[in-house]
Amino acid sequence: MSKEDNRRITLEKAMKEHDYQESALLEILHKAQGIYGYLDKELLMDISQSLNLPPSHVFGVATFYSFFKLKSPGQHIVTGCLGTACYVKGADEIMQAIEHEYDIKRGESTPDGKLSLLVTRCIGACAMAPTIVVDNEMIAKATKEVVLKKIKEVLGGKKTESR
Repeated sequence: MSKEDNRRITLEKAMKEHDYQESALLEILHKAQGIYGYLDKELLMDISQSLNLPPSHVFGVATFYSFFKLKSPGQHIVTGCLGTACYVKGADEIMQAIEHEYDIKRGESTPDGKLSLLVTRCIGACAMAPTIVVDNEMIAKATKEVVLKKIKEVLGGKKTESR
């Protein structure tokens, strides 16, 4: 059995546990993203059919919540917290430095698929602002220099392919 088949079986089990109910759509979308890494059009259509919901409803929920990713993320993910404390302490300037250094915009991935730059509104670490997360490792009291160095390390010292 292929990896794809196992993922589909796991998702099907989750939908069955919720009796294919519309009220479980958010939980099912969370589960699907956890299994597949993101929610592409085909997967959303499959969930729509399985739950007997209009595709517009499923797409509407998936696009309303910023947590859901509709495109495959890069191999390495940088997430900047732009909540009030982080923003005031300079997180936006750090994000601008990343955008400039890697020719990438927030919410995008580099063309080579090595790096994605995402934004969150709060990660709950306000006392350590500004915070930037690089591949699930939080950098507290972050500076441009420290964050750019960390990104370079996770990329193996290589710069990503620019547009």
